[in-house]
Amino acid sequence: MKKLSTKKMAILALFSALAVVLTLLMRIPLIPSIPFFTYDPKDIVIGIAGFLFGPASAFVVSAISSGIELAFRGGNIIDWAMNVLSSCAFICTAAFVYKKMHSKNGAFYGLLTGIVVQNIVMLAWNYVMDPIYFGMDQQAVIAMLPMLALFNFLKCSINTILLSLVYKPIANALRLSGLVAPSEQTVPSNSKVIAIVGCGILLTIVVVTLTMLKG
Repeated sequence: MKKLSTKKMAILALFSALAVVLTLLMRIPLIPSIPFFTYDPKDIVIGIAGFLFGPASAFVVSAISSGIELAFRGGNIIDWAMNVLSSCAFICTAAFVYKKMHSKNGAFYGLLTGIVVQNIVMLAWNYVMDPIYFGMDQQAVIAMLPMLALFNFLKCSINTILLSLVYKPIANALRLSGLVAPSEQTVPSNSKVIAIVGCGILLTIVVVTLTMLKG
């Protein structure tokens, strides 16, 4: 049990580090007219952790990676809370549904539910916090909410598509390597091919990350 617990903590630490690296290196404006509405792929990493180990692990990865991000980009506890809330409203919701319905349909419904919950939570957060934190006029905040909803929908949709593509290969690769305990579901008959694809995805992420760091 202790060995498995240590292994899980190590994997979550690696996921947290990868989420930080992706956040720092990849920030893409989704709405050109509002440059600070930027997309980064850290929720994909948090989502993999959540689908593998459950919503609590997704929260841990989100909390750690957001905390480390502050050290590099600056900010305060409010910025940290907003980042964690945004990621967890989406991923923890999806992971919770997937845990209850451990199937492709469960993952799909979980991600769709996560999109809805994330939008509601972040619209409420900005409606309440922006006038307090940024000193914005309430009417200006209300006028911004439709663009914020569009941004959150686009961001979550991109993460949903990418997470759906990479989760199974990476999860099977980790299970076959012994880094993650097998789930109750059986590994498909073409698991070797899936494992190779998963390892290739992980290797590609590492190579691209190292290349960008050197650049």
